[in-house]
Amino acid sequence: MRLVMLMLNQTDLSPALFILNGVPGLEDMHIWISFPFCSMCVLAMVGNCGLLYLIRCEDSLHRPMYYFLAMLSLTDLVMCSSTIPKALSIFWFHLKEISFDECLVQMFFIHTFTGMESGVLMLMALDRYVAICYPLHYSAILTNPVIAKVGLTTFLRAVILIIPFTFLTKNLPYCKGNIILHTYCDHMSVAKLSCGNVKVNAIYGLMVALLIGDFDILCITISYTMILRAVVKLSSADARQKAFSTCTAHICAIIFSYSPAFFSFFSHRFGGHMIPPSCHIIVANIYLLLPPTMNPVVYGVKTKQIRDCVLRILSGSEDTKPQSICMDNSQK
Repeated sequence: MRLVMLMLNQTDLSPALFILNGVPGLEDMHIWISFPFCSMCVLAMVGNCGLLYLIRCEDSLHRPMYYFLAMLSLTDLVMCSSTIPKALSIFWFHLKEISFDECLVQMFFIHTFTGMESGVLMLMALDRYVAICYPLHYSAILTNPVIAKVGLTTFLRAVILIIPFTFLTKNLPYCKGNIILHTYCDHMSVAKLSCGNVKVNAIYGLMVALLIGDFDILCITISYTMILRAVVKLSSADARQKAFSTCTAHICAIIFSYSPAFFSFFSHRFGGHMIPPSCHIIVANIYLLLPPTMNPVVYGVKTKQIRDCVLRILSGSEDTKPQSICMDNSQK
């Protein structure tokens, strides 16, 4: 009986809703902050939807590299749509309330697809490694079934590791109010409102960061070390230039994805008292916005096949070669 009463009391301590406070200390600047957020979100949506359309419709893009790029675009779309609409509703309409269950769902999607983003970047690094170090076996190694399996494994890895976050957070007793000093439901931002022991949450969060982030970065580092060794051995300067150029876009995507993440991680742990909370929150939003915004731009500029497809569509020219599966037979 005592155990049942304890469980009921813990349930009563779970708030019906949270208040997302936006960017603390900069409430008067919310309208101005919303403009770059909204612009980046629109660019990310248009750019990633455009990439998915091109990859779907162009036969010349039906290759492993572009399938991984399609996974990255889908991940970026979910990351943007999980956070920015709510942030803009806070900035524009002061709609700060979010139910406890909605907060948990948002937390799950944000952290799952953040982990998915890291995993896809790792897969793309492995793709470049196979393409440059084993070019003759590239098609035999990265077949469509293999791509589907590694993509599904990366997604399931993120889901399995993030699901415990929601249960750990849901079972905490909350008695420190319901105001979250953030624009979205971050795991530790919610857990800090609890009057219970959040050490398990903090330790598990660090373990997930190590299992996903550190493992993926290690794989990316090893892949590019092997790529560099293979490229240096090439006798032709033109061949070396071409090999490096195929990796340029992916290296830029890695920089855009991991730089804000590293800043946020280290500033929280080593500069928490020197850096104002508003800076932490803006960087946390940039971490979710910058990669989706820049990835389509980088790949569109640096990848010749995508650039050629875009130019052909914009110019309205009809190619007599069977490159587009979306082209009507009567127009070919």
